[in-house]
This record gives sequence, C-alpha cells and structure tokens, in this order.
Amino acid sequence: MTLPFFLASRFVAGEHLDDTLPIVDDLNAAGLHVALDKLGEHVHDREVAAAARDTYIDLIKTLAGRTEHQRNRISIKLSMMGQLIDEDECRDHLRDVLEAAARHDMFVRLDMEGSDLTQSTLDLFEDVYPDFQGYVGPVLQAMLKRTDRDIDRMCELGVSVRLCKGAYAESEAIAYQDMDQIRERYIDYTERLLEHTDYSGIATHDDQLIHATKTYADRHDISPDDYEFQMLYGLRRETQKQMARDGYNMMVYVPYGSEWFPYFSRRLREKKENVWFVLKNLFRS
Repeated sequence: MTLPFFLASRFVAGEHLDDTLPIVDDLNAAGLHVALDKLGEHVHDREVAAAARDTYIDLIKTLAGRTEHQRNRISIKLSMMGQLIDEDECRDHLRDVLEAAARHDMFVRLDMEGSDLTQSTLDLFEDVYPDFQGYVGPVLQAMLKRTDRDIDRMCELGVSVRLCKGAYAESEAIAYQDMDQIRERYIDYTERLLEHTDYSGIATHDDQLIHATKTYADRHDISPDDYEFQMLYGLRRETQKQMARDGYNMMVYVPYGSEWFPYFSRRLREKKENVWFVLKNLFRS
C-alpha cells in the first residue's frame, strides 16, 4: 500500500522545496530558526550520490538568499552522498558542500543515522573539520553508550553539537533502553556541551530536559545567546513560539522531500501520540 502524503504532513513540510519554502518563511517570521533537511538515506548509486551533493549545494544557495536575522542552516545525511559506496568519494562530496556553505556563511549539520554509521560519520566530520571550523558539526545521540566519549571529543574540539535522545532502534549491548537512564545521560551531556562548546543545540521536546537545561545555564551564567533549543517540525508548535518569545533561540528541524516514509516511521515509533494523530486523520473524510 502506498500511503498518501497527507498522513506525514504533520511532520514533513512538503514533498517539494517550493512547497516548503513558504513554511520556512512563516517560521522565520515567528522568530524561529530553521534547519532544512532534504529527506533520503542509504544511497547505493554513485550518480544519485552526486546528485544529492548538487541538491545540497543548491539548497544552501536558496536558503542563504532568504535568510536575514535567523540562524538558518541545512542538515544532511552522509549516506545520501555515497557514504555506503566509497568514503573517499563521500568526503569529496562533503567538501564541495562545505565550500558552498562557507561562501554563503551557512552552517551544515551532519545528521546521525543508525549506529552502524556512527564511527564513519564522526571520522568524516573530523577529516573536514580543520578546514571548515564554524561551518559544520555533528549530531550525537544520548541513548548510545559510546556517546560519553564522543561528547568528550567534541568538547575537546569545541564543536557545535546537536544532542538528541536518538530515534533509531538499537540493541541493549550498545544503547540504553530505559528512558530515565537516557534522560540522566542527556542531562550530563548537555551540561558538558554548555560548558565546553560554542552554540550547541539541545534537541528535545521533553519538559524535564528543557527545564534542566535552563536551570543549569542560569546557575552558571550561560547566556541564552550561547546555545539553542531544537524541536521537530509539527511537534509542540506553540511551545516553540513561546520559547522564542521568552528570549531563547529555538531552531525547528524542517524535513521535506518525496522520500519521507523512513522519517515518518521513526516519528511514529517515538511516541504513541503520533500514531493516534495519524489514525485520526486516516479515517477523517
């Protein structure tokens, strides 16, 4: 069965860029920053990987032309640019993208995918980082047990990190399964990032983690200008706007594209409320 796009439209801004840019403009007008993500992953064709590189470069140019006061950026998956085919070729594609980002003064976030790609993604990041400091940073997932040492490394480099809980199904051998334990690790990692990195992103919809971040920052005189909160498009929309009105940097991760199903499926696995939303709309006339 082919699912209609309207089911995913709560979480995915549009199937095409032209449908998505007005949403970016509306978010910016509300004082929200945007990270634009062209959906897709696990490319195994060199021509498709090169086309993804070109799409990212065009996306940088397009977004740069619309950005004034917001910290807009793009978010990319290295598996779209040939990571699973040839890491050297993927690195070359990444350099091309970052050269365009540097020319247009735009930051590029390297999305983190499943644990099978974590080390490769961080290796590729460290390969290019010396030449593109200030223009690139990785995502780390609090649920992975290895993240403790990865946080130490990013703090050593002073790199902007996007910290999230993690949306991929991982085994108990390599990932924490208990949510209280994941929250505990998340808070510890947040505190380290706030102390040792510039402008990291605290990516969560969890009020407990949001409160812990604000409390730690206030207690240690860390300005809201020195970090940002991040949420996904379609989730807690009023909270996003209120946090921006309260003086916090709020970045909204905005995905778009025709290859929306894997992203959509992960959103359904994360929270039962997302499943109820889709079921309600599936049977709405």
